Amino acid sequence: MEIIPAIDLKDGRCVRLFQGDFNQETVFSDDPLAMALSWQEQGGHRLHLVDLDGAVQGRPAHLEVISAIVKALDIPVQVGGGIRDLAAAEAWLDAGADRVVIGTAAVRDPDMVQEACRKHGGERVVVSIDAKDGLVALQGWTEASTVTVLELAHRMGQIGVVRLLYTDISRDGALTGPDYLTNARLVRETGLAVLASGGVASVAHIKELAPTGAEGVIVGRALYTGAVDLAEAVAAVA
Repeated sequence: MEIIPAIDLKDGRCVRLFQGDFNQETVFSDDPLAMALSWQEQGGHRLHLVDLDGAVQGRPAHLEVISAIVKALDIPVQVGGGIRDLAAAEAWLDAGADRVVIGTAAVRDPDMVQEACRKHGGERVVVSIDAKDGLVALQGWTEASTVTVLELAHRMGQIGVVRLLYTDISRDGALTGPDYLTNARLVRETGLAVLASGGVASVAHIKELAPTGAEGVIVGRALYTGAVDLAEAVAAVA
């Protein structure tokens, strides 16, 4: 299972939000590039970069910072946040991102997601399913939809998506443990690769995720607070 450190960018800094609330942020670094290089040096398998401002604005807001990180790292980088059209997705791919992570557009413009998969291959497109109370959230988690997690997952599988990123918003940044049941259900019922996100607070949590069949786990706040040692986590699931 891949251990994937996360860097969430807001106003040019590395931050973590509590349950996606922009009013509850903690700043962990003013130097995202140095942070990215540190996670690589400690053994991260890939890096998960989120443009939080872009997610709300609906367009990339940290193009220069993220492009610099992508170019500086040897490990693959996946980028999300504000990718609402094919041009935005292709901008990140052209900048060197290994994968683009698409959330809101998966609900509002599935044709775009399908076209991205067709042009660039399903392996380079990750659909982010961010949910609260079982329903998918949109616009950087600021809007609710009526679409269920499994409903969206099945739709995406039908149009060429091969990988999902599932986040239970209520657990994000809360360090209360991942949503093991939904991750396992997504793996079992969709046949797609699943990246788990939200709630990881210990290496034990990561070990418990392995039996769900999740391909990888994205770890944020727990790495920044020291609750999870990245090298130890990588060794635990090697």
